[in-house]
Amino acid sequence: MRRVRDAQDRAAFAALFDHFAPRVKAFLIKSGAEPSVAEDCAQDVMVTVWRKAHLFDPTRASVATWIFTIARNRRIDLLRRDRRPEPEDLTWGPEPEPDQEDILELQQATDRLSAAMATLPEKQKALIEQAYFGDLSHREIADLTGIPLGTIKSRIRLALDRLRHAMG
Repeated sequence: MRRVRDAQDRAAFAALFDHFAPRVKAFLIKSGAEPSVAEDCAQDVMVTVWRKAHLFDPTRASVATWIFTIARNRRIDLLRRDRRPEPEDLTWGPEPEPDQEDILELQQATDRLSAAMATLPEKQKALIEQAYFGDLSHREIADLTGIPLGTIKSRIRLALDRLRHAMG
């Protein structure tokens, strides 16, 4: 791995690939991936190992740990992508007018959300507003505010939990 990292040694990478690609594929299959998906994902993991070799730090993790962490993260990405719903077929023409009952329920829910938002600590409230009303990603909020990404995620998670409880 050090030869790959330091000198982009193709022969060293070939040896790494021969050793780890089948193991990554087996790991992905055991975690529930179809064999063809596991094969593609393992290839992608090994490409990432080549492209990101400069980031490998033997003081932080072993080669196997580093590669299998990449594989685990790639598997999580695939699961998230697979869980996304397909867009519904769009109907043509104007949408029907909502019922008065639906309008009242929506207004009441909006009022409850406003009241719940008002109870949040200011730091959490600001992050929720940026993430959900400002449509910013967690990374964009971190870059904008200078707050570490992990702190952003923790505060948003705590705020959402408080809102969930407040909304019933």
